[in-house]
Amino acid sequence: MSFESKNLPDKGELVIGTVEEIFEYGAYIRLDEYENLKAYLPRNEVSTRWIRNIRDVLKEGQKAVFKVVRVDRRKGHVDVSLKRVSDSERRKKLLEWKKLQKSLKTLEIVALKLNRPFNEVLESIGKKLVEKFGDLYAGLEEIARFGEDAIKDLNLSEEERKVLVDEAKRHIEIKKVKISGTLFLFTIRGDGVKVIKEILTSIKNIDRPKEISVKVYTVGSPRYKIELTGLNYKDLEKVLSKILEEVKIKAQKHGALMRFIRDRK
Repeated sequence: MSFESKNLPDKGELVIGTVEEIFEYGAYIRLDEYENLKAYLPRNEVSTRWIRNIRDVLKEGQKAVFKVVRVDRRKGHVDVSLKRVSDSERRKKLLEWKKLQKSLKTLEIVALKLNRPFNEVLESIGKKLVEKFGDLYAGLEEIARFGEDAIKDLNLSEEERKVLVDEAKRHIEIKKVKISGTLFLFTIRGDGVKVIKEILTSIKNIDRPKEISVKVYTVGSPRYKIELTGLNYKDLEKVLSKILEEVKIKAQKHGALMRFIRDRK
């Protein structure tokens, strides 16, 4: 989200619009991101296939992703296209739009909790988040992940930080990723059960970031499952490498054999 207001979109830009009026040769679209600016959708920009009636594709009140094809800045006229939006562009833009709406709703709640006008919170706290993280949702996501550590360098009051953290954790969903594999451990020692238990226990005690969880369970001796869950694959791979190195050292120490097979993603 940018705090630099633009009166008109740029040519080629993807915009969210709501169908307002439909005519035989086109339709008027309200651009939701531009203070309800009206754009024109020509009939030949509605669909890549031949259509008998424009209403076979469009309905009043319908919200969709459009691509800006013409901009007359002197007259303030904008033409948009529906047919020139690819499926991938549509999905990406809708995701961005949903994230923006979630961000604004979260800040509305923050404003309510702080007993301050929403626009004031948007221009103060919201602007600081955008300046640091480049995007309002990205900022709230970092706060949801790392709490006050994510915003300790911002000039915010203690109350502002607390409310931001509380509401970000409550409303922003953090998607986690997982890697896993099967560990094979073999030993013919008489105290083999004790040796295996010691090795598996050492896995859980590996030093790692607090947001990474490690789960170890028996599939059926000598097979043991290792699952790591966290925020990104890079950190998970680092922890997995440390785990396998520790298991290798422990196995060699006790004369056990080890093998690890990664699960496919």
